[in-house]
Amino acid sequence: MKKIIPLIVVFLTGALLIYGTFDMPAVGNPAAPAHLHVVPRYIALAYEEMRTPNMVTAVLADYRGLDTLGEVIVIFTAAIGTLLLFTSRRRK
Repeated sequence: MKKIIPLIVVFLTGALLIYGTFDMPAVGNPAAPAHLHVVPRYIALAYEEMRTPNMVTAVLADYRGLDTLGEVIVIFTAAIGTLLLFTSRRRK
């Protein structure tokens, strides 16, 4: 019985996550909200606001700088945790 409850929780969570994807716009859909509001602003104002000649650099480093920093911190933490798991020595 103890092994069935976590399995049920995992399947219910997976079913809810899959159900949540039905409301997402299709990949590449030009009518998606991100393409209607965010992208035109980035294209029109990236150089004037950030003075960065490359639009990809302007979006990743300037507009979404804190988000990118958060992703880097997560990857760094995962790498440190993995290194600690592989390099730990067992005590007798």
